[in-house]
Amino acid sequence: MIFEDRRNAGTQLAGSLEGYKGNPDVLLLALPRGGAVLGAEVSKALGIPFDVLVTRKIGAPYNPEYAIGALAETGETVWNESERIATDKDALDKIVEQQTKEAERRVKRYRPDRDLPDMQGKTVVLIDDGIATGLTMRAAIAAAKGRGAAKIVVAVPNGAAETLAYLRQEADEVIALDEPERYGSVGQFYRDFPQVEDEEVLRLLEQGRKE
Repeated sequence: MIFEDRRNAGTQLAGSLEGYKGNPDVLLLALPRGGAVLGAEVSKALGIPFDVLVTRKIGAPYNPEYAIGALAETGETVWNESERIATDKDALDKIVEQQTKEAERRVKRYRPDRDLPDMQGKTVVLIDDGIATGLTMRAAIAAAKGRGAAKIVVAVPNGAAETLAYLRQEADEVIALDEPERYGSVGQFYRDFPQVEDEEVLRLLEQGRKE
């Protein structure tokens, strides 16, 4: 299943979330940066404001693109345990420190004048543009659990079938429009998949607060 772009994917994903439309007990949280584009489309379709929950991939020292863990802005960290154990601790600690600082920078940029929305007793819908290893989404799930969410829903246009099966053990519900067995990268499922910058995330958040 190929999507034109993130907006198109967000519009289609919103159709699978119609049951939550207008529900004041539902909180939409997108994982920036890419997830914010989908979050904005879902927000418009459901009539529910959205915000962002910052997560960061923890890459391997020998290959930063290869995720062996992830952290959330709220402090939760998840790991591929076999990879973590096999990796030099000092090198890993430095990467965690770097990614923690980047998460803090993004929080200050995206929410300079407000706190993370209160999740206590809410149905929290976590949105991203796709799921490969699932580590950043697992960090988001851990954050929502830590903040007292009553129900956690993962909503994505696509994700690796094996990863989604694992996430169904951690979240209350996982909604995916496509669950391919072979999954290389998120971008391969989009015709147009540009880098999303901080400025676009800020624009989408500001636009959402005005609507």
